[in-house]
Amino acid sequence: MRSTFLSRARRWIGASALAILAGVGGGATFMATTSQIATAQTQINAPQFTPAAQIQVPQIAEPASFADLVEAVQPAVVSIVVESEQRAPSLQRRGGGGGGGGGFNFDFPDLPENHPFRDFFDRFNDGFGNRGNEPQQRTPRRFMAAGSGFAISADGYFVTNNHVVSDATRVTVVFENGDERVAEIVGTDERTDLAVLKVDGVEDLPFVTFASDETRVGDWVMAVGNPFGLGGTVTVGIVSARGRDIGGSSYGDFLQIDAAVNTGNSGGPTFNLRGEVVGVNTAIYSPNGGNVGIAFAIPANTVQQIVGQLIENGEVTRGFLGVSIQDVNTDLANSLGLPNARGALVTEPAEGGPAERAGINSGDVITAVDGQQISNALDLSRTIASKGPNTEVELTLWRNGREDTLRVTLDTLEETAAPTPPAEVEEPAQPDEPTPSSIGVTVVPNADDEGVLIQDVDAASIAASRGLAVGDVILEVDNTPVSTAAEFEAAIQGVRDSDRGTVLIKTSRNDNIRFIGLPLEESAQ
Repeated sequence: MRSTFLSRARRWIGASALAILAGVGGGATFMATTSQIATAQTQINAPQFTPAAQIQVPQIAEPASFADLVEAVQPAVVSIVVESEQRAPSLQRRGGGGGGGGGFNFDFPDLPENHPFRDFFDRFNDGFGNRGNEPQQRTPRRFMAAGSGFAISADGYFVTNNHVVSDATRVTVVFENGDERVAEIVGTDERTDLAVLKVDGVEDLPFVTFASDETRVGDWVMAVGNPFGLGGTVTVGIVSARGRDIGGSSYGDFLQIDAAVNTGNSGGPTFNLRGEVVGVNTAIYSPNGGNVGIAFAIPANTVQQIVGQLIENGEVTRGFLGVSIQDVNTDLANSLGLPNARGALVTEPAEGGPAERAGINSGDVITAVDGQQISNALDLSRTIASKGPNTEVELTLWRNGREDTLRVTLDTLEETAAPTPPAEVEEPAQPDEPTPSSIGVTVVPNADDEGVLIQDVDAASIAASRGLAVGDVILEVDNTPVSTAAEFEAAIQGVRDSDRGTVLIKTSRNDNIRFIGLPLEESAQ
C-alpha cells in the first residue's frame, strides 16, 4: 500500500511544479534554493528581446440604453392576427381504375364491404373527398397568420404590409396590453406592399409619426414587431444601405438595415433615435429562412405618400408616362455619346400614350424629370409613379447627341392591364442565304420585312458576350432601320468610319424591345 502511494506521489511530483514539494517538507531553505535554480536556468535559456509597448486602451463610455426609446414607442406597435380561408386543390382517388389528376393524389385500396378497414377508409375519404372517381372540392380551411403594425393616429389608423392582410377574412389588432380589436382594411397597395387598417371606437390611442429628414447610412435604427408570434420584440442595428432594389418590387428604393428582422416582423416599424418611423419592415434576405442581418424597409417618404392616398381614397392612383425603358450601361452611353452612364433609355413608347403624344421616340434617353436627375429605369418608374395623373412634367432628354426638353401630361396608370389578344401566326417566307457579319452574327432578312433575323452567333464574339442570340431580330443599327444583311453591314461600317467605336443596336426578342451597345474595336479583334 505504502509503495503504491509513493509511486503515485512520484509520478504526480514529476508532472508538477517544485513548489508543491516545499509544502510537503523542504522548508523555506529549499524554496529559496529552488527559486535561485529556476531563475538561473531562465536566464540561461530565455531569448533576449525588448518587449513591445503595451497597447493603451482609451476609456470608453458605457453605451447608451435604448430603454427610454422602447418605453416611449412600444405602446403604438401592435401585432396583427389574420384569419383567412384557403381552398385546397381538388382531391382525386387514384388506383382501382380511377384516373390520375391534379392536386393531391392518394392511393386508396378498393376494399370489399365486409373488410375490417373499409369503415376507416370511408371515414378518411369523407374528410378529403368521396371514394368516387370524380374530383371533389374540399371545404375551405381556415388559416391564421401573424404580422406587425403600428398606429399613426389617435383615432385608430394603423399601417402594415399588404402581404400581411391580403385575402384576409378577419383582421385583429392586438395591443401591447393584450387587448384585441377587430380592424377594417381601409385600402391596400400591392406595388409598394403597404396597407392601412382602421379600428373604430377609439379616440386616444398612442401613435407615432414619420421621420421628415432623410435617414443616412450608418444611423442607428430600432425595429419593433411580432417575430414568430412572440410579440413586443425589440432589435437594434444600423442603416446598412439606401436605395436597394429587391426582386419582386416595382418601385425599389428600400432601406437595408441589419437589425434582426424575422417572420412576423412584416409591417412593423423601424425607428430612429428620436422615435420617428424611418421605414416599414417588409422583407429579408435569407438563405435559410432566418435572420442573417439583411432586412429591407419601405422608406418613410414612400409610406407617407401611399398611406395618405389609401386613407383619403381607399386606393392609390399613379401617373403614367407610357414608355418601355431600360438602364443605360457604359456601352450604351458610349454608343449614344452620353457623357455618363445614367438615365432611362426608351425602348418603345406606348402607342397613343402620353410619351408618344408628346413626341418621345425610341432611342431617347430620359435623364431628368422636373430637373431631378434620373439614374436608371427603376428611378424613372418610381419618380413618375409619385406624380399624380394629369400632372404636367418636364422631361430632359438626350437625343441625337444633344440635350433637349419636352413637357408631358401624365395619364393614369392602370393597375391591371387588359390581356393582349394572340397575334395571328403567318407562314414564314423562305429566308435568303445566311450572311455572316463583321461582328460575329449571321443574319437573314426577317420574315415580316422588319429588321434582320440572327441565325447564328459566334460564341467567342463580342456580340455573344453582350447577349445577342439566335432568334433575335435586329431592327436598327445606329438609329437606322435595317432589313437586309447588306444594310446591316453598311450601318456597322458607317459607325466604324465615324471613329465612335461603339454601335447602338436595337433588337427585339419575343416582342420585347431592347438596346445593346456593341464595342466595335473588340469585334474586330
